[in-house]
Amino acid sequence: MRLPRRPAVIATLAVLTLAACGTGGGTSRGSTTLTIAANAIEGGKNSESATWIKQWVIPGFEKTHPGVKVLFRQSGVDDEQYKTKLALDLKSRAGADVIDLDGIWVGEFAQAGYLKPLTELGGPAVEQWEGWSQIPQAVQGLGIFDGRKYGLPQGTDGRVLFYNKTLFKKAGLPDPWQPRSWQDLLDAGARLKAAGVPVPIQLDAGTAMGEATTMQGVLPLLAGAGAEIYTAGKWTGASPAMKDVLRLYQQIYGGSGLGDPKLQQEAKGRDKSFAQFAAGRIAILAESDYFWRSVIEPEAGVAPMKDRDQVVGYTRIPAQRPGAGIRGQDYVSMSGGAVRVLNPSSKNPRLAWELLAFMHSAAATKSQLAGQARISSRTDVNDEVLATDPMLKYVADEVLPITAYRPGLAVYPQVSAALQEATAAVISGSTADQAATAYQAALEKLVGGAAHVTG
Repeated sequence: MRLPRRPAVIATLAVLTLAACGTGGGTSRGSTTLTIAANAIEGGKNSESATWIKQWVIPGFEKTHPGVKVLFRQSGVDDEQYKTKLALDLKSRAGADVIDLDGIWVGEFAQAGYLKPLTELGGPAVEQWEGWSQIPQAVQGLGIFDGRKYGLPQGTDGRVLFYNKTLFKKAGLPDPWQPRSWQDLLDAGARLKAAGVPVPIQLDAGTAMGEATTMQGVLPLLAGAGAEIYTAGKWTGASPAMKDVLRLYQQIYGGSGLGDPKLQQEAKGRDKSFAQFAAGRIAILAESDYFWRSVIEPEAGVAPMKDRDQVVGYTRIPAQRPGAGIRGQDYVSMSGGAVRVLNPSSKNPRLAWELLAFMHSAAATKSQLAGQARISSRTDVNDEVLATDPMLKYVADEVLPITAYRPGLAVYPQVSAALQEATAAVISGSTADQAATAYQAALEKLVGGAAHVTG
């Protein structure tokens, strides 16, 4: 079922009455004042982040910058409310100097003129920043739009294939396992089926899975076929790469028995797939590292596996064939995450850059993790804090350098819904070509016509 259309937040601003207000930078009792904004509030949403800003960032920066006062604008609201408030502030040339932003919003805000590239605001110090050498080029992409850097990435994640070593042993498959092509994946699925495994492969599909279908399934596969959903100002329609992706879905769910099509159509199908993997009924599952650290985590996971570290393997997602992925890669992934940006209306943009850089230093990044094993954007921090978690270190070392990101444009959620519908059509019996044709027609309506689509 198609998701209802929602007008882009930025497109609605013209009908809103804006209250006049000043920018975050300015002077206070003879001192320069900088302001940080984030959708975090002590005792509420993202409380740990709010505490870190108040107790570590602010005193640390003020200590090294005498005469500078840093204020924190806390929020604890729905993400769309936060986004709307940010857009209103930026449109009216108000708001904080340093702003937390979901990476998926960067392109939309940049196109609206609400953001400017970091170098235009922070000056030469931006390119001289030591942190760039610690952030993989692919991870920097989270804050890049149209080839220009608008923000610094915070924590991120990566998609891999998880597999059950016990089921693999039953099917005579190797461990460690690294498929080098889609055919290797299908061949492993066939051997698992022959060994009596109920569901050899779980690849999220359909509309009930929501964005998981797009991020865990369609987009990494599309990257593996050598394409991205948006590039050079155009959206990917019923291209050969997209048809190849849908054919793979057809091979898994079109009567082969390699996947369970009914599971993809259930309201809580994703949660059920987690439980089935934990119970040893699903052998291969495409997911992000969230699955490892939060779903099958032995003690507090949603579907805990006491023997996770012994039974669960993980491996990179292969391109359609070696070298066929984006940038000529053999393996691919997708990632998400947040960024921090500078307000173009800051009265002290170069000092605001110093604050932003301070918040993304190795010391600050490590402090924000507060002892948790989580993937940061910095390799030097990951090397230290992930040493005791081989899975997360694997993602940091092997997956982040080859990852890609969703386009940060307002229409993307609707494009994502159209992709979900295309996979839903395939698991319901349509051919890949039929599903691709319907997707192309829907896409053209969403993005303003065939001129904005590559087919």
